[in-house]
Amino acid sequence: MSDKASLITEDERTSLAAARERVRDEFLFSHDHRPASTGRGIHHTALICADVETTVEWYQNVAGFPVTVLFENRDLAGSTHFFFDVGNGNCLAFFDLPGVKPAPYAEVLGGLHHVAISVPEQHWHEIKARLDERGAEYFVHSGSSIYTQDPDGARIEFISDPLGQMYGESTT
Repeated sequence: MSDKASLITEDERTSLAAARERVRDEFLFSHDHRPASTGRGIHHTALICADVETTVEWYQNVAGFPVTVLFENRDLAGSTHFFFDVGNGNCLAFFDLPGVKPAPYAEVLGGLHHVAISVPEQHWHEIKARLDERGAEYFVHSGSSIYTQDPDGARIEFISDPLGQMYGESTT
């Protein structure tokens, strides 16, 4: 089923739309009336990888994100914790887990669906070209999003929309 709306009935869809409207009415405030966030930003998002070198090569050479630091993970002897600069003071981090056999990616409650990283349009085209050079699978949506997977199957979106915008809508 390519149309996810087909996974539910029209009555279920109508009910979900009404619930979404109730949540919007109760919790969504205009920018002028919204309380200030207690956060300063995402320090890092941490993912698990099978191989440090493969992951570093892909994120640095395909995505264009320089690795900034590698050190031993405090929680597991021999494990490496490493970070990539994804711009604006934000990092994408990884762990390898020697001796642990993580399960393949699955959509689970509380699980990560995908990481969306804003890149300038020029870099978006460069990333797309590098994916093409490698014969990597990807999907372009709305002319500004490239959806692909990293070497371990993590879903990554490269979006050319600026931070705070998505497909012409403000997200802030």
